[in-house]
Amino acid sequence: MRAVDISAVKQPTRRPAPQNDPLRWWRESRFGMFIHWGLYAIPAGVWQGQRVPYIGEWMMFREKIPVATYAALAAQFHPRHFDAAAWVRLAKQAGMRYLVITAKHHDGFAMYRTSVNRYNVVDATPWHHDPMVDLARECRRQGVRLCFYYSQDLDWHHPDGAWNDWDYPAAAKNPARYLREKVKPQLRELLTRYGPVGMIWFDTPLTLTKAQSASIRRFVKKLQPRCLVSGRIGHGLGDYNLPRDNFLPPGRLEGDWETCATLNHTWGFKTHDHEWKSAENLITTLVDLVSKGANYLLNIGPDADGVVPAPSVQRLRAVGAWLERNGDAIYGTSPSPFRNEFSWGRITTKGRRLFLHFFSAPPKIFHLHGLRTRVRTARALGDARRAFATRQTTDAATGLPILAIDFTGLRFRAPVTVVALDLAAAPDVEPQPLQQPDATVTLITGMARLGTDATAPTGRIGGNGLTENWRSTDDWLEWDFTLLRPGAYEVNVVTTHQHLEPWSGGHTLRLTADGQTLRHKTTSDAILPSLRSAYYPQIATSFGRFNFANSGRHTLRLQATRLKLPKKNKTLFSDGGMQFVEIRLTPVS
Repeated sequence: MRAVDISAVKQPTRRPAPQNDPLRWWRESRFGMFIHWGLYAIPAGVWQGQRVPYIGEWMMFREKIPVATYAALAAQFHPRHFDAAAWVRLAKQAGMRYLVITAKHHDGFAMYRTSVNRYNVVDATPWHHDPMVDLARECRRQGVRLCFYYSQDLDWHHPDGAWNDWDYPAAAKNPARYLREKVKPQLRELLTRYGPVGMIWFDTPLTLTKAQSASIRRFVKKLQPRCLVSGRIGHGLGDYNLPRDNFLPPGRLEGDWETCATLNHTWGFKTHDHEWKSAENLITTLVDLVSKGANYLLNIGPDADGVVPAPSVQRLRAVGAWLERNGDAIYGTSPSPFRNEFSWGRITTKGRRLFLHFFSAPPKIFHLHGLRTRVRTARALGDARRAFATRQTTDAATGLPILAIDFTGLRFRAPVTVVALDLAAAPDVEPQPLQQPDATVTLITGMARLGTDATAPTGRIGGNGLTENWRSTDDWLEWDFTLLRPGAYEVNVVTTHQHLEPWSGGHTLRLTADGQTLRHKTTSDAILPSLRSAYYPQIATSFGRFNFANSGRHTLRLQATRLKLPKKNKTLFSDGGMQFVEIRLTPVS
């Protein structure tokens, strides 16, 4: 795996899905298993006696290991404990509906029998076995949809593959020959030998042209028309969108999305990475993503013997136990009707039903602002006998609808307790940012108007909910929002960055609202506690205070007066512009 930001490319948007839509099964699944397994499981994060700090499957590239040296690892690959039935059964126990296995990763080694060359698990190892045959059989038998990961661009073994310039001079590479001689023949094998394939999960679209990517897509669809193509085929040609690895968006996304994520901090097995995410973290992350319109593709990295680490097994089974009780609030659901997230939890939707996912015990009288639709009943999921009294009113000053639920007798069950609201119609909500019951207001990027003092903005609001290419002081973001309580509010601006690269920081921003102006340089005053902060730190800068004399609608504008841009405009993870997330308004006590 490699974190790649492709959200700047135009992304397809979600449209009403007909019954025969190939994406229907994927949308309803919501939760899938990723499996990274290959020769990199043999060194397992240790090279020449030294533990490496980076993700395990990138060892060949990071250490610039010669092709001949790396290929010799195949002679050691003999997974005595590989059990396809157990792997698929684990996916089922976890509540995962599809499985994506690395058929060929960036090291170029095929984890199945290929006729293209002998650099594959059958011909080059003493195991002489094709694990994809077993996995295809078990997926059919156990009802899990089989999908293949295939690295279509990076291939450090092939002379024409991208990014091996220590064995093969970059100037001599011929990508068209690589596609013709290796990529398409191997895709033909994967799509004709193992039965129906749910998806080819392409990765890292770094050097291929749009025409080349389009050619790959057509090739897949010709062989299996209903096989999905992941967003990392590049150039906006995927059937759905993929943000960067382990990325959690700040609010609801538009269109179809999937976040791929690790159970610890590596994809391929490493002996010394024991920073396992808790089951509670995995469950809340699943809820968070589904509430925002994204599937959760969660990785396991079996060792070279084919054994899935015990902490992975334990945690996945715990997630499955939660889904056994609460799966109706996940599978087949749509995202929250609200664009923003909530401090108390998240919301998912299924027709005329809203599911409130509480991350902690709610107050006895719980309030939700902005739901216009009449609530018929409120019940704890899975306990139809226990109904909770509801009351819907309208705030006299602002006209804001307010729902109150009396949760007397609700038993909170960690880590997430779900309450189902049955509505009189499909949910209808106030579209603009609202003051929440905890009195805060959060202005996320995805709810802003983008404007410019120039002819046209150079920046944009990315499909992933962050700003992209914000490199001009002419551009601005503006929000209308509703306050119920006038008064003084602390103002914090939140920016972020990918954890593998330095934070850009140092931008001077101007905020204006109600005739008031705040100007400040973005400094790292605090890293906000958040699910998002683990890989994309939510960096808060305190800008001071705004005073709002009245309740009702207000407007706030954010504009840069000076941008501190890196000398190198773009990196693998960022376009070099400011990555703005949101503004938080918190009332002064």
